[in-house]
Parts: sequence; structure tokens; C-alpha cells
Amino acid sequence: MHHVIIGNGIAGVQAAEAIRSVDARSELTIVAAETFPPYSRPMISLLLEGLVTPDRLPIRSDDAFEHKGIRLLKGRRVESIDPSNRQIHLDDGTHLSFDRLLVATGASPRNIRAEGTHLKHIFTMRTVDDVLGMTEALRSCRRALVLGGGLVGFKAAYALLKRGIPVTMLISSGYPLAMQIDAVAGNIVRETLIRHGLTVETGVDVSAFEGNGVVQRAILNDGRVVDCDLVVIGKGVRPATAFLKGTGITLDLGIPVDDHLQTNLPGVFAAGDVAQSYDIVRKRLWINAIWPEAATQGWIAGLNMAGRPVRYPGSLGRNVIRMFDLDIMTAGIVRTEEAADARVIEVIDQRTPIYRKFVLKDGRLIGFTLINRIENGGRLVSLIQRGLPLDGEEERLLMQ
Repeated sequence: MHHVIIGNGIAGVQAAEAIRSVDARSELTIVAAETFPPYSRPMISLLLEGLVTPDRLPIRSDDAFEHKGIRLLKGRRVESIDPSNRQIHLDDGTHLSFDRLLVATGASPRNIRAEGTHLKHIFTMRTVDDVLGMTEALRSCRRALVLGGGLVGFKAAYALLKRGIPVTMLISSGYPLAMQIDAVAGNIVRETLIRHGLTVETGVDVSAFEGNGVVQRAILNDGRVVDCDLVVIGKGVRPATAFLKGTGITLDLGIPVDDHLQTNLPGVFAAGDVAQSYDIVRKRLWINAIWPEAATQGWIAGLNMAGRPVRYPGSLGRNVIRMFDLDIMTAGIVRTEEAADARVIEVIDQRTPIYRKFVLKDGRLIGFTLINRIENGGRLVSLIQRGLPLDGEEERLLMQ
């Protein structure tokens, strides 16, 4: 039996270790596009900020894999998969045969439609190499531009400001974190960022970059010009599935999987940011691209690959963000347009500021947004996961 895992992020690592926890003898290979050891992707913003060095990022050493009989092929990219012959083809012309396959390729940054993106010092922020390139560029950086008001854009802008670099953030939507929070919370966040020295422009985007080999300015879609010598593109990600086209593996937003994390092809599994699994509040397949869900999915996929049937209970999107003096926590459905007939409870104190929004349906909590006073967030997540009707005491908890 040969297990092959594509990707050495947390989902791939957890899957390999789950397989080894019940099967010490089967052949096991991880194919990784990156050359850096498996690392904590959420920590790369701390690397950009200068709080950690690259040696603090790895979550496993090469020796750890060797001791468990796991072969790790680093710097190798899968070009295609041939499920009928149970083979994967690598970019160096070689191929591997498999009996069980896990696709844990994660996600890739979205491209933007703008001229001049080939210029130097224009980065995405997805990998260690991305951030190491940015830190090198910081030596000559006087003004940075961050595109996108999502989590990646936030982390990049925050890290650069902490480095003492003036930053302009361009957000095409009407307020920051538009995919995670509503307009009320978004405006609180926006005012906080401005108060701490970040220039925030909403409802605007970039049409072109200019420079002599290295980026020097951005041309906005309203005709204005913004000087910059470092650009971070944080316009979201998309599941890395391009190499799967024509394989017979069903594709949608990502790779749809069943409650054992198996694709439509027997013996082929998917986990992590690439997997489209059951969402417990939306009651349908969804992608919740967060570290804890990737870890859980990887472990359960590995057990199923090794012949131990374990059901995945479904995913729940949630995030905790510390931004200057704001603590922000969200979970489940936070925008009411996603849930028909939902009931909303809101509390806001602009002076502090404190904002609490709870989304309920059929007497059950299905989502929340907290700005500051997030101490009960764990209990609230548990209420969503349990899916039980709230009693009067639990509803009072929401207001605390």
C-alpha cells in the first residue's frame, strides 16, 4: 500500500501522522512544492513584522518525517494526476504510483487585472518565500501599498506599520473585512486603522503599476496616482485545483468531499483549504479556509486513507484578529443576507468601542461578531457547534 499526499501544509502533515498512528508499515510519500520545511502559515505575518525569524516557523523537522518512515519530496510540483492508472506526474518528468491519494494543495493568491504586475517589489503574501522577498525589499522601501481589505491585507498592513513604513490600504468594497463582518463593524475597524496612522481608501482599486523595473507608483481606477515602492496584493485566494482539470475529480469552488473527506473517485481524498466540505450552519458544502479546520480534516482524511472509517462532523468558519487596540472575533454566518428569516440581536457602544451581533435562526445561534470583550467567544462557538435551541439563560449570555 502506497499513500501519497500532495502538499505539506498542516492538512498534509496531519494526514501523514494520522496514517502512521494506525499503519506503521505502508509506504508514505509527501510531495511538497515549497522547499521550506512544513511551517505555520499563520505566523508569516509575524515574520514580516520582525517578531520571529524563519527558524521559528517550522512545525516539523525533516528528521521527524524520516523517523516515521515518511518520504518528503520538497520543491516538486504535481503537474497532473492519472486516476485510472493511479499515478501522479511531477514537474521533473517522474511519476509516482499510489493506492490512496490525498490532495492537500491549499489555495493560491488571486490574480488582479492591472498592468505592470511584472515589476519587482510587487508581492503576494502566502508563503515564507513571499515574506522573505518583502523583508529584503524593505531595505529601500519608503511607502507601501496594500491591496485588499481581507485578513491577508490586514496582516500585511499591520506588520508594515509596525516596521515604521507608511502604508496605504486600497479596498474595493465599502469597508474593511467585508467578507467577515457587516458595515457597522467595518466602520469601527476603518476608524481604528485611520487613528493608528493607516491611510484607508474604500471603493477604489488599481488599474496599473509603473516603474523602471521596480514599482514606483500605482494608477488607481479613478485616475489618481499613489507613490509606492512596495506592493502587497491581498485580494483573496482560490483553491489550488488547476492541475486537476480533466482527471475526473469533481471540481466546484474547490474539491467537493463526502463526510469521510473522499472525493467522487474512490481512494482519492481532499483536505484543507482546497476541500469543499459540509458547513454545519449553512447546511451545504462550503470552504472554510482556516488552520484548525485544515488540521482536523487532515487527521480524519489520513485515518480514512488508512482504512479506519471516521466521519468528519463538518466545518465552522471562525476568526480571531488582534488589530492595534481592537479584538475582533467572528464565527458562522455574520451577514444576514446569507440566512433568510434570521433574527439579529445587536449591542453597540461607540465610545469603547464595543459591538456585539448575534444571528439566530429557529432559536439557534448560527453566527456572531464581537468587537472587544471577546472572552466568551469559545462558549459561543460551542453553542453554534452543538446546534441546540437556546434557553433564556443562554440568550442572556449573548449580551454579557
